[in-house]
Amino acid sequence: MPDFENLIYQTHNSVALITMNRPAVRNALNMPLNRELLLAFQAAAADEQIRAIVLTGAGDGFCAGADLSIFGQMPTPEDLYNVIVTTYDPLMSLITTMPKPVIAAVNGVAAGAGMSLALACDLQIMAHDASLMMAFSNIGFVPDAGATWFLMRRLGYGRAYQLAIEGNRLPADQCLEWGLANKIAPASQLVDEALAWAHKLAQRPTLALGLTKHALTFAAQNSLSAAIEFEARQQMKTLVSHDFTEGVMAFMQKREPDFQGK
Repeated sequence: MPDFENLIYQTHNSVALITMNRPAVRNALNMPLNRELLLAFQAAAADEQIRAIVLTGAGDGFCAGADLSIFGQMPTPEDLYNVIVTTYDPLMSLITTMPKPVIAAVNGVAAGAGMSLALACDLQIMAHDASLMMAFSNIGFVPDAGATWFLMRRLGYGRAYQLAIEGNRLPADQCLEWGLANKIAPASQLVDEALAWAHKLAQRPTLALGLTKHALTFAAQNSLSAAIEFEARQQMKTLVSHDFTEGVMAFMQKREPDFQGK
């Protein structure tokens, strides 16, 4: 495991807790933190003992977005393009494709690329006083870090465009109503509730959960017939898994299954 300076990586049995740790700047994303997040998620993905991941932020904010001081001075358009493509794409792509559930425990505000990071996770639990914010238009910018992709999938065009161009904070209760959050928790209990949720998921059949994640992503971009065929191919993989056999046996024997994640 690498030595991290900008985040804290902890394991709680079969759950990895990744905590962005730049509280003085509300965990704004700079190049070192971006690199460490990628390494941390790679480590969690590769660790067979880890079956669910929780991502949160230290202090009173989840992530304030990009730390613009990373440029030192106003970047050229080419510099900006290279940073966005080479930094955000690998991280967001890994989170959205890794075959394990990822929960964002959103404390305080998740703004700009920080909101993208929260939405890249499969599930979101927000503190009651937390909020999401597409802050880009407030400085004359266009959303990045996959924000347009996440918002269109979650909200549809009308609400996605409204949220992106108005630049207002969306409180936790409205995020829940709009489908941008799955649960709300008291701020003091946020991480504990996120970990409890992750532990429940970690006891589920991890292979099936990962393949279901891939199937939903595929279905969003393909026809019904293509989705059915893709589902069939995923079921072929689970049919020969330990957890499928265990699940069927437990059902027949009227007992709780003991899934092993394989």
